[in-house]
Order: sequence, then C-alpha cells, then structure tokens
Amino acid sequence: MHSLNQEIKAFSRNNLRKQCTRVTTLTGKKIIETWKDARVHVEEVEPSSVGGCGYVQDLSLDLQVGVVRPWLLLGSQDAAYDLDTLKKHKVTHILNVAYGVENAFLGDFTYKSISILDLPETSLLSYFPECFQFIEQAKMKDGVVLVHCNAGVSRAAAVIIGFLMDSEEMSFASAFSLVKNARPSICPNAGFMEQLRTYEEVKENNKHDKIEERGDYES
Repeated sequence: MHSLNQEIKAFSRNNLRKQCTRVTTLTGKKIIETWKDARVHVEEVEPSSVGGCGYVQDLSLDLQVGVVRPWLLLGSQDAAYDLDTLKKHKVTHILNVAYGVENAFLGDFTYKSISILDLPETSLLSYFPECFQFIEQAKMKDGVVLVHCNAGVSRAAAVIIGFLMDSEEMSFASAFSLVKNARPSICPNAGFMEQLRTYEEVKENNKHDKIEERGDYES
C-alpha cells in the first residue's frame, strides 16, 4: 500500500507540457517564470519600445472576492492590497501563494506566504500540507481567511479546491464547481488540473485500503 506522500513524490512531471508564465507585479515590472533543467528561471522582461500593443489593456482593479465558505475566500492580489475590501469581508488571515507579491498590511492580518509558480510542472501537491494547515488554523480561531495569488485564477483556486477535497472529502468535480460558482473566472492550469485529479484518485485508493485493513482486522 502506498501512502499519500509516496504517491505525491512519485507524480511524474515528464508528461506535462512545458510552459512559461508571464507575471506583472504591482509596480508594473514584467517577469517570465519558466521551468528548465529541474530549476525555476525568472527573467525580467524589458519594456517594449514599439508603440501600440494591439489590444486594450484592462487596468481596472479586480476586487471581486469569491466566498467559498463564510470563512474561506478567494481573490486576486488586488483584493489583498485593498484594505476596504479586506475589512468588508472581515478578513483576519491571508494566505499568499503568489510569486513576487509582498504582504501589504503586516500589522493588521495574520499572513502566510508560500511562493508557488503558476507552471504545469510545479508540484502543487507538495504545497498542500502547509497551505491546509494555515487554513485550518484560521478556521479553528473563528477567523476568515483570504487565499490569493496574482490573478486569483489558477494557484489560489487550485489550493482551495484541494483543501475542500481533503477537509470535506469532496470529489474533484464538486469542489471545482463550488469554487467556480464563488469566483467564475477561475481556471487552474492544465498541470494543476491533472494533479488535482491524481489527488482524488490517491485519496480514493487510500480510503479503500483503510476499509480493507479494517475488515481484515475485524475478521
């Protein structure tokens, strides 16, 4: 019988399509995150001198906060940087899983920062224990926790989906649907989606193994 940790460690990245992620920080700096030779490479992009970008940039703030549970919220870095929004939703704890985003109000909230790259090759499941522990601690203290990344679309959404699958034993489909209803813009990258489905399979296998062990013990 393989443990959940063994299954996570054995998860292969080789069949995932290589991809880069472009991130714009709050200061306007543009960086590209890529995975190469088992290492993360971060490259700063030089501003383009060519006039016109060919599309209309949306510079409006994304302050929409998805209420997954009354004590569990999902949002973007914009929401995490807007004190009025945080107070409106009575946030007490903030889980920051973005890359290159500093925590804004250290004296007002309890923070946990875990830098996760939004790449299909990123081992998302390896971050679950630390993320889940922080969320559970906030819940036990009757707090309200906001989970955010840069856009509140991929990383933070995937973490919350995984948390629901773990803490409430929800299926991947049910957890995804619940989070999607709370924040319709979510779209975890293909690698994260595959890992979440693998996580569901591992949990189901472990559940069946425990049932069989209980039966053997009772007999």
